[in-house]
Amino acid sequence: MYLLGLAIVLTLLKVAEIGPVAGWSWWIILSVYGAAVAWWAWADASGYTKRKAMEKMDQRKKDRLERQKQAMTPGQRRR
Repeated sequence: MYLLGLAIVLTLLKVAEIGPVAGWSWWIILSVYGAAVAWWAWADASGYTKRKAMEKMDQRKKDRLERQKQAMTPGQRRR
């Protein structure tokens, strides 16, 4: 996602002809888009995306269980 953001910013700078990016070749900017596509292809093929989603889901589950345990402790009631 960071590569896509960088590519968009570089494209805007190139089109607006701002700073040193105005003098760069379009191939440099297009290569950043290519790197983003390559990253997404690798992440999906290797299972990286699925693994990160599972880790996030497991963390949410642990947090929810911890909140439930805290709610069950004696002496602490919510109103």
